[in-house]
Amino acid sequence: MSAAPVYRFPFGSPLKKVAQKDRSPKKDFVLGVYASAVHALWKDAAGKVLVKALAVSSEPEIFWTGEGAEKIIKRITLPEGTGMLAPAAEQFNGPSGIALDEKILRPLGLERKDVWLCDCVPWSLKNPAQEKAIGTHYKPLFERGLVPEANIPSSAEHKGISDKRRAEILRELESSGAGRLILLGDLPIKWFLNAYTKDFTSLDAFVMKHGYGKSVKFTINGRSYDVLPLAHPRQIAKLGRSSVKWFEMHGGWMESMVSKEK
Repeated sequence: MSAAPVYRFPFGSPLKKVAQKDRSPKKDFVLGVYASAVHALWKDAAGKVLVKALAVSSEPEIFWTGEGAEKIIKRITLPEGTGMLAPAAEQFNGPSGIALDEKILRPLGLERKDVWLCDCVPWSLKNPAQEKAIGTHYKPLFERGLVPEANIPSSAEHKGISDKRRAEILRELESSGAGRLILLGDLPIKWFLNAYTKDFTSLDAFVMKHGYGKSVKFTINGRSYDVLPLAHPRQIAKLGRSSVKWFEMHGGWMESMVSKEK
C-alpha cells in the first residue's frame, strides 16, 4: 500500500490541516470554503521582484488575520541562489479573517470567542494566480534541482467534498453546541447544506426566496438550526475578483444591523 502524498508549498513547508483550536461550546458555527495561506514577497538573487504574494505556508489558525507573518516567513530557508522572501503587502495576509471579524461577526454582535470556525476544505488550495506564479518562476528552479517540488492541490480541480469530510464537519457542528449555522458563499451551501435539504444549491437561490441576511430554520441530522447564508469574505471586502452585487447587498445588510442596534 503506497503512502499518502506529502503536499508542500514552494520552498518546502508542508501543507497542514487548519481547524478550530478552542473546542468549548459556541453560540454560532461559521462554515467557509477552504483555508488560506501565509503569503510572501519573493525576490530573486539580484533583488528583482518575482512574485508579490506567493503562498508559502499554511495559515497558523483558521480565518487568520495576518499576525506574525514575518516570523513565519523568516523560518523558511531558501537554497542559495534562489532569492529571498519577505512578508507580502499587508492586504495579502489575513484579509478574509479581517473581513469576517469586521463585516460579519461585528454586525452580528459576535467576537471570535463566541464562534466555532470551520472550512469545507481544511487546508490551502492554490488558485489560478498561484498556479501561474509557480509555473513561471518556481517550476524552472525545481527542474534544475534547486528547490523541492511544490504540489499544493489546485482550487480549480476541487469540485466538492467527500462524504467523510461532510461527516467530519457535521461532528464539529454538533460538538460546538451552536444554534446558528453561518454559511459563507455558494460552496458551503452546495457542498454541505445541500446534503440535508435540496431546497437550495446557491446563495442566489436562497436570497431570491428569503432575502439577504435572513436566517431560516433547517433540520440537519435531526437537529434544528437557524441557517444564515452570507456572501463570502472575498465578495464583501472586494478581495481580488469579486461581485459588486454581493458587496452592495452585504453593505446594505450591515447598515440594517446598525439600525437595529439604535
